[in-house]
Amino acid sequence: MIEMIIEQRRHNLGGGFEVGRVLPSATQRMIGPFIFFDHMGPFDMAPGSDRSIDIRPHPHIGLSTVSYLFAGEVMHRDSLGYEQAIRPQEVNWMTAGSGITHSERLERGRSQGDHLHGIQAWVALPTEQEEIAPSFSHHSGLDLPQWSDAGITGRLIAGSAYGLTAATETHSPLFYAHLDMVPGATAEIPSGHKERALYVAMGEVELDGQRYETGKMLVLGPAASRVRALKQSTVMVLGGEPIGERFIYWNFVSSSKDRLAQAASDWKAGRMKLPDADNAEFIPLPDDPTPPAPAMS
Repeated sequence: MIEMIIEQRRHNLGGGFEVGRVLPSATQRMIGPFIFFDHMGPFDMAPGSDRSIDIRPHPHIGLSTVSYLFAGEVMHRDSLGYEQAIRPQEVNWMTAGSGITHSERLERGRSQGDHLHGIQAWVALPTEQEEIAPSFSHHSGLDLPQWSDAGITGRLIAGSAYGLTAATETHSPLFYAHLDMVPGATAEIPSGHKERALYVAMGEVELDGQRYETGKMLVLGPAASRVRALKQSTVMVLGGEPIGERFIYWNFVSSSKDRLAQAASDWKAGRMKLPDADNAEFIPLPDDPTPPAPAMS
């Protein structure tokens, strides 16, 4: 029932703020269209923390970034003019398409302290939509259907699952959900997609008679249908249909290596617009841009 176990790789971004890289891994590049999955924190941020923890303006192409928080607040600003704080159980969904730049600042944490914890994912766009116009949307409340039953509180972040559909605009078949589970609760794992995975964000779960703890992603076979919490647990379930081979070059995703090279050249030459409200600095193209540096994105 479990085809592979992926361990998060923790990286310190400075000041004690750690991020765990899950996808891509050496053994598994994607789950359906999900090509990137980072576990941010948990991190206690003291008032007056250095601005170096912030994610300065940087570019993307060929993907949608999906930011989801369990705790804390992050301020998003982008080159389309959007400025939107994201808070727990909300979604910032940014589709880069032909190109977008944005920053993510920990402003509330610097001013009053914060406890930051969340997941950053990238969803690669289908080949025919890799160059669509960039867009941004923020979702909360009824946009993200929620349910409670038998010790499980669930929230659908994107796609369709559990008989529900989220309001986030997706470009290929997928599902992505957040499950909070009390000890002993058993949750259904959505079916109907060729590739699926489960990530233990907090706690400990049992699947197919084996125990799995925080920081493990389980790549699921077709028969996997249920997961049981052994402790109070937070679990992310995700999956979708494969969209074909994708290449990553720093923060860029594409089916074409030539397109990645063009995006890198455009960024290096200053041809990609910075956010109007955050244009005083930016992240330069790294000397070694593959794989992307662990960070919010």
